[in-house]
This record gives sequence, structure tokens and C-alpha cells, in this order.
Amino acid sequence: MAFANNEDYEGALKLVDEIRVRNGVFLEEFKKDLEKAGLVKKTITRHINNIDLYINDYLLREEPLEMREGTSSANLDDFISYFFIRKCLWSTPATIKTTTASIKKFYKYMLERGRIDQADYIELTSTIKEMSEEWMEMCRQYNDPDGEDPFSIF
Repeated sequence: MAFANNEDYEGALKLVDEIRVRNGVFLEEFKKDLEKAGLVKKTITRHINNIDLYINDYLLREEPLEMREGTSSANLDDFISYFFIRKCLWSTPATIKTTTASIKKFYKYMLERGRIDQADYIELTSTIKEMSEEWMEMCRQYNDPDGEDPFSIF
């Protein structure tokens, strides 16, 4: 994100802070719901960490995007196929599976609370269903030191 002046930059930082506060409320509500459902602490922590990475790191990194923008197939695909695989050193096909499960669970919770639309949730779940195998294969290739880099253009 390019800024014409310091005022624009300060405004963007303020917006990021406001979104993070809202996201914090969503995460806390989601955590309470997971606890109420009887999930073990380790599973709850994994879900919360996965969602925090997506909505508070990825969605805010280039331009401030609200949580509901995370349902977009373009954002989700870029997050998994580029950001997660290349930037998160712990990425494996298994962590892609658990991360997408967390994302799906979180956005289902947001749908049930009226925070996103049904169409947005369908787009999200369809993208996960259609792209999961491709994402996991890209990750396998990227993590194989002897294999071909799936991101190389040469």
C-alpha cells in the first residue's frame, strides 16, 4: 500500500488498529464457543492461532481488509498458496488441512452469528473443497529440497 503523505499512513494505521480490535472480539467469541462445545485446550489454541494469522496478519498486511473479506476465494487462495506455503516455515500439507479446517469452522461460526452472508460462506467452502489438493501438492513440492520449485518462473 502506497501512501501520498504521513496523514494517509497514520489513517491506515488507525484503521488497522480498529479492525484488530473488532477481530479480537470475534476471536474471543469464537474461543468461548469452542470451549462451550467441549474442545480441548490444545485444539482451541490451534484454531485461534490459525484464525489470528489469517485475519490479523494476512488480511491486514497489504491493505486493511475486514474479517468478512476473508471469505473471498482470491484472498483465501493467495493466503494458502502464496503466503502460508512460502512465509510460514511450519507449512506442510497437514497444516494446510488443519488451517483450512480452522478457517471453515470460524466462518461457519460467523455465519451463524449473522456476521457474514450465506453466499460468502459457500464461496469459502467451495474454494477450500476445490483447491485443497492443489494447495497441499504445492506445499509438498515447495518443501522438497530436491524437487522443482512450484513458484519458480524459470
